[in-house]
Amino acid sequence: MSQMIESFMNGAADAATRLQPIALDEMLPGGPTGAALAAAANPLHAVKVQLQVCVGQAAMTVGQLLGAREHEVLALDRDVEQPVDLLLEGRVVARGQLVAVDGRFGVRITELPLPLKF
Repeated sequence: MSQMIESFMNGAADAATRLQPIALDEMLPGGPTGAALAAAANPLHAVKVQLQVCVGQAAMTVGQLLGAREHEVLALDRDVEQPVDLLLEGRVVARGQLVAVDGRFGVRITELPLPLKF
């Protein structure tokens, strides 16, 4: 029994000699300054998707479409004040307002449904 205790104590002494303290850096005041952990932790954040903006629809026959002329105006099913739909894989994921950004179209997001489900 004493040999068992002695071997146990020697093993504990060997384990104690292998342990080494480590120095931890002090956290700077003002919070973290690096990149957000969530972006690195979730691999889905790096997946690229194609977002489409739908400003409206027009119902017509194929004959009307084939008879369309240059400069003809097609009336859509939305009022100018109504938000446009942002579509991902054919599903509405948000709504917004059309804006101009440096001579290009842009969308100001005005509605985000919660929770976003796919």
